[in-house]
Amino acid sequence: MATEHIKKSHNVSLLLYHLVCPAKYRLAVFEKYSRIEETIKNVCLEIEKRYDIHFVEIGADVNHIHFLVQSVPMNRPTDVAKIIKSITAREVFQLIPEVKKDLWGGEFWTKGYYINTVGKSANEKAIVEYVRSQGLKYQQIYRNQLKLFEGN
Repeated sequence: MATEHIKKSHNVSLLLYHLVCPAKYRLAVFEKYSRIEETIKNVCLEIEKRYDIHFVEIGADVNHIHFLVQSVPMNRPTDVAKIIKSITAREVFQLIPEVKKDLWGGEFWTKGYYINTVGKSANEKAIVEYVRSQGLKYQQIYRNQLKLFEGN
């Protein structure tokens, strides 16, 4: 699914994050319980209805899951991770109670996570060049105008 800019009353944004959440103790719960990934995907559809978070892609490995999410500037990346981790953990334990026996500490996710911004159409080098070039056109016009008056 293609991402679109989100338009609010005072801003327009396109913020994408790659979030990786490991299961507690790095246990292979996604491998052992095949229903977990589908459960999390369904829970994420409900999260979308209540929060300004859109799930572009979700994919699980044996002991962690990757989310490609889009959000708005009012949601800090830490808030996005906290919302996703807390709600999905609660729902997994409620809907698949046998998982709680393997994760005896009462937590589904590790405390940590990985999050990174993702560019939709440009990489860092392209953006650096774009920002550096801002104003160069007008600087050149200004220099040319000054040259007109230097001969007088």
